Amino acid sequence: MTPKNRLRSAAVAAAACTVLTTALLGTADGAQSAAAPDISVEQVKTHLGELQSIAEANGGNRAHGRPGYQASIEYIRAKLDAAGFTTAVQEFEHNGTTGYNLIADWPAGGGSGEAVMAGAHLDSTTSGPGINDNGTGSAGILEVALAVAEADLQPTQHLRFAWWGAEELGLVGSGHYVDELPADQRSQIGAYLNFDMIGSPNPGYFVYDDDPALEKVFKDWFTAKDIGTEIETEGDGRSDHANFKAADIPVGGLFTGASREKTAAQAEMWGGQAGEPFDPCYHSACDTTSNVDDTALDHNSDAIAHAVWELSS
Repeated sequence: MTPKNRLRSAAVAAAACTVLTTALLGTADGAQSAAAPDISVEQVKTHLGELQSIAEANGGNRAHGRPGYQASIEYIRAKLDAAGFTTAVQEFEHNGTTGYNLIADWPAGGGSGEAVMAGAHLDSTTSGPGINDNGTGSAGILEVALAVAEADLQPTQHLRFAWWGAEELGLVGSGHYVDELPADQRSQIGAYLNFDMIGSPNPGYFVYDDDPALEKVFKDWFTAKDIGTEIETEGDGRSDHANFKAADIPVGGLFTGASREKTAAQAEMWGGQAGEPFDPCYHSACDTTSNVDDTALDHNSDAIAHAVWELSS
């Protein structure tokens, strides 16, 4: 069985368990792996506040090639370095300008030779600070990574977190990363999880359906919380997971909606305003810390942690 198939099988088996069983999954050697911790939404919001301040100090945005993006990379890298991650900045060129991806590897565990990745794009458009798009995904995976360090997690799978540059210009940074990976390293990535806009102010709860096993991990978590989900379609091919999928790497992820309008049926299921966009400030100057739904951000951050703990155990 290939590494990918082993991870798919493990994910399906784990996701089929009850919430209680998930809290204490038995491992192959009879040990027990703890459930994921509750991720503090206040800590995630602290990171969003820092990204907002960075944008305000650097022309109002955090776009590719602009000083606000460089400062965002430096902020996140400092947090990860202090927590014990091994970090690296990967450079690429786009339209004559140098761009950057930030890659963070957790040095503990990983004896299986397989890897689970969680990623989010860090850049904004030039029109605003990009706090929901995609400060939320970037801050969410940062706080999950810090929770990994706080727990001194010893995962079976290797854990890697990534913050992509120039997503807003055509998925450039993640495309460069995937293109530069040797074939043997690509085959070791059993799952890439993408988080782009996880705190929209009029939120929906959308789950990527690209890989059934990874989809099930997220859907079962939301079902246990009595939160309905729908298949994610608005962002198909429009975020960084597309580059991994094209390289035959299993992908999953979460999304709370962008410029599409919430339907009446969705408003009945999730609350919020029917007939209004999920994010009325999408790619606009008003995409600030005021443009985030705390409840959606909280649920999705916890769901990220759940998936990281479960898939890496």
